[in-house]
Amino acid sequence: MLVNEEAALQLFVEYLQIEKNCSQYTIDHYKHDIADFYLFMSEQIIKSLSDVQYFDARLYLTRLLNDKSYSKRSVARKTSCLRSFFKFLKREEVVNENPFALVSLPKQDRMLPRFLYEEEIGEIFDSLEQQTPKGQRDSALLELLYATGIRVSECCKVKITDIDFSLGTVLVHGKGQKDRYVPIGSFALDAIKTYINQSRSRLTKEQGKAHPFLFVNLRGEPLTARGVRHILDGLITKASAGKKLHPHMLRHSFATHLLNNGADLRSVQELLGHSKISSTQIYTHVTSEQLRKVYNASHPRA
Repeated sequence: MLVNEEAALQLFVEYLQIEKNCSQYTIDHYKHDIADFYLFMSEQIIKSLSDVQYFDARLYLTRLLNDKSYSKRSVARKTSCLRSFFKFLKREEVVNENPFALVSLPKQDRMLPRFLYEEEIGEIFDSLEQQTPKGQRDSALLELLYATGIRVSECCKVKITDIDFSLGTVLVHGKGQKDRYVPIGSFALDAIKTYINQSRSRLTKEQGKAHPFLFVNLRGEPLTARGVRHILDGLITKASAGKKLHPHMLRHSFATHLLNNGADLRSVQELLGHSKISSTQIYTHVTSEQLRKVYNASHPRA
């Protein structure tokens, strides 16, 4: 099948949307990475996708590695994207071979997830003021994120009807349209009840905004991931914890604290919604690293 670059990209985007159920965020990254490669093809006077050879893929990878603006992680992502792209094109008989099939991904530096210690989490909770709609909303938000370890994108999708107060669970709409039930602790349930009964209805009614989503901004509209980051930045500043609180740090803290207190890896995997156990195993490295630090700081002959 003979198609030009634009048509090939459109076919791939439809495949990502329909067959892979990718988010728009992921699709935008794919489009950006493929557009970069198209620019490289133009510079190298490669007339069509079927003309791309293995040495072209190697040259492109070398250029990415020599470009100081890209980290190894970014280079690996771009290479993986193009491997998937050409694999799809080969399946659709647009190209005969996948030039990126044998290209090795650059070895990445293993970064341990950043998390908060239990004392630091406690300081943030202690700094929350509970008397205003904003304070009650922020308290419920922080409690839910830490109690469940759900992603910020998942938190923003939670509807009031997804909370089962009798069972103490929340229905989480995860990546790839995979739903899961996650238990919620009593502290989070109490904070959510207070927020719904005293603050959420007030915020939505005052602004004339009716919708099913649990968390709202001060205009009564559904809270966005960007809004969550802004709220957390304000909370960490108020608590004077001296560090930047990224939303994912609460997820990392959730997993690390569970493992530190005896939870098994499979249970944590299920709670986090990881499809592969390898994604969860990174937290065992975090807990091992913490044990090493405690040992070195405490043992007289460490």
